[in-house]
Amino acid sequence: MAIPFKKIILHRLNMRMIFPFTTSFGTMQDKEFFIVEAVDTEGNRGFGESVSFPIPWYTEETVKSNKDIMEDFLIPILRENPINHPDEVFPLFGRLRGNNMAKAAIEGAVWDLYAKRQGVSLAKALGGEKTQIDVGISIGIQPTITELLEKIEGFLDQGYKRIKLKIKPGHDVEMLRQVRAAFPDTKIMADANSAYTLRDIDLLKQLDDLDLMMIEQPLQHHDIIDHAKLQKEIQTPICLDESIHSLYDAQKAIELGSCKIINIKVGRVGGLSESVKIHDYCEAHGIPVWCGGMLEAGVGRAHNVAITTLSNFVMPGDTAGSSRYWEKDIIKPEVVVKNGSIQVPTGPGIGYEIDEEALEEFRFEKVEYDM
Repeated sequence: MAIPFKKIILHRLNMRMIFPFTTSFGTMQDKEFFIVEAVDTEGNRGFGESVSFPIPWYTEETVKSNKDIMEDFLIPILRENPINHPDEVFPLFGRLRGNNMAKAAIEGAVWDLYAKRQGVSLAKALGGEKTQIDVGISIGIQPTITELLEKIEGFLDQGYKRIKLKIKPGHDVEMLRQVRAAFPDTKIMADANSAYTLRDIDLLKQLDDLDLMMIEQPLQHHDIIDHAKLQKEIQTPICLDESIHSLYDAQKAIELGSCKIINIKVGRVGGLSESVKIHDYCEAHGIPVWCGGMLEAGVGRAHNVAITTLSNFVMPGDTAGSSRYWEKDIIKPEVVVKNGSIQVPTGPGIGYEIDEEALEEFRFEKVEYDM
């Protein structure tokens, strides 16, 4: 039976993070994004979240482009094509190239709505089995090494299972050496966000002495060729992030030996259905995966919790608690980390309620589309 959509609602929000977040791309503190609400004729509501930034520094997508694509193309496609299951959404959207974050935002709302209509958790609907997930923390570039070491110690005291540190040329080997000296037994990974080239091989080889879990996306954001060359030269496992936009990308990267680990971000690959396919393929080929973060608010964070319950998510992800980023989140209860783990909600759909007051407080635009 087709899902009886009644309307799609786009809520445009702006939320200020507690602390600025700095990477090799730049620094941001205000997060503008969309919450997508899918409503059926029985009054059930499903929610998705767009994860693009106002500036196209992670992918080519932006908050504004997401709205145009959703409004002009994706919502009309969904209106004109009855679907019985969320797995049908991504193939329908496949007639449009790129724009995976816009696609994922709408598909996520459909998945949540579907799970609620079935009376099951989103995790169960996706095939997940874990009742809790381990999580790590991502720390942006800090002004001083002292401040960085203090932050790491604080997060370890909170029980986080892994530390991810942003690096860039001039802020890499020496910083990581000092961190490793201070925390000899901590699981540490470095995230380069495409800040290096093959000319930096000698520098990157120095990371092999630091017992890192991985170096994430050291080279160009669409590359899998040079990463394969680099992986042959270094012992530290390479994890691909920005290079993986689809199952096809994952297949080719694994075939070439471009990485030993893959970071699955739901928005980057176009949604939950494609994430499951990538997960399954990696599991079949012995490539562990983990769930990366995009500074999500509560809805996107809940989707990350759900996908991480699949069996091959064997490394702690970036799904920190709500209080890491927000004074107030838009869900109730907020996502809470205890001893480095999050209990997976068992209620229907994402398992969290929307905080309507918070949604209204942070919203500055609302548009409804009849289906």
